[in-house]
Amino acid sequence: MTTMSKNQESRKVVSKDVKQIVELPFEVPEEVKDPLDELMNRAQAAYTSYLQVQRKVATVYQERQRQGEKAYKEIEEHAAKIYAEALEKAACALEKAEQEAEEAYKKAKMGAKRVYQDSVSEALRVRKETIEQAWEKTKEIQRESGRSFRVKSRNRNMREYQEIKRD
Repeated sequence: MTTMSKNQESRKVVSKDVKQIVELPFEVPEEVKDPLDELMNRAQAAYTSYLQVQRKVATVYQERQRQGEKAYKEIEEHAAKIYAEALEKAACALEKAEQEAEEAYKKAKMGAKRVYQDSVSEALRVRKETIEQAWEKTKEIQRESGRSFRVKSRNRNMREYQEIKRD
C-alpha cells in the first residue's frame, strides 16, 4: 500500500513534441489493491462466517438435545403415571377379588354347614323312625311271643290235662 502526499499528486510531464510542461494529475489510490490481500480478506470473512455457522449449528444441536431430553422426560413421567394407575387398578382388582373370594368361601361354608345340618337332621329322623319301627316290631314280637307263649302254654296245658284225664 502506497500513499502519496499532495506534493506528489501531480507530475510534470514534458512532451518531446510540444516541449511544454503539462501538469497531469497523478492519482494514486490511497490503497493499492493487492490480490493476495483481497484473497486473505475473503478467506478471513469466510472463516468468520464458518465460525458463526458452527456456533449456530452447535446452538441448534444443543436445543435439539434439550428438546429430546424434555420429550424423553415427559414420556418417562407419562409412563410412570400410567404404571402407577395400572398398579393402583391391579391392587383394587386384587382387593375386590379377595373380598369376592372371601364372600364365596363364607357362602360355601354356610352351604356346607346347612347340608351337614340337613344330613344330621335326616340321619336323626331316619334313626328315630328306625328305632320306632324296631320298637314297634319288638313290641309286636313280644305280643306275638306272649300270645304264642300263652297259646303254646295253653295248648301244652290242654294236652297235659287231657293226658292226665286219660290216665
